[in-house]
Amino acid sequence: MLKIVKTSIALATASFIVAGNAHADINEALQNICTIVKADDKGELRKKMKMVQSDYRMQLQDYYSGVSCGGESLIRTAMLNNAVETGTLMVKKMPKGDLSSPEADGKTVTAWASENGLDSSPIVAALNERI
Repeated sequence: MLKIVKTSIALATASFIVAGNAHADINEALQNICTIVKADDKGELRKKMKMVQSDYRMQLQDYYSGVSCGGESLIRTAMLNNAVETGTLMVKKMPKGDLSSPEADGKTVTAWASENGLDSSPIVAALNERI
């Protein structure tokens, strides 16, 4: 009986360690995603998204809210840097419901774009087509 308890505790501890390593690895995998978005490198962003999907079984919407580029989300960062290709790709890959949801600051991407004078951005046009 005591051996079973010890084994259960050891397995539980090992699973927490493995889960912690997986979390750290995803952070490493997404480390340069802000740079990729700012540089408007659609091919590299597509590769990064495919790698994360195959290695961690995560779609863009799974990690989108956890990534911040200087306090802004990935789509907002694309708008600020006039990165039309990467911004449009992310808009196409995100579920419609997530695109119209408020972000961390309580504002939707379209409301934030209006407040910052980015209404004429092609990314906003793609966003409005999807919503």
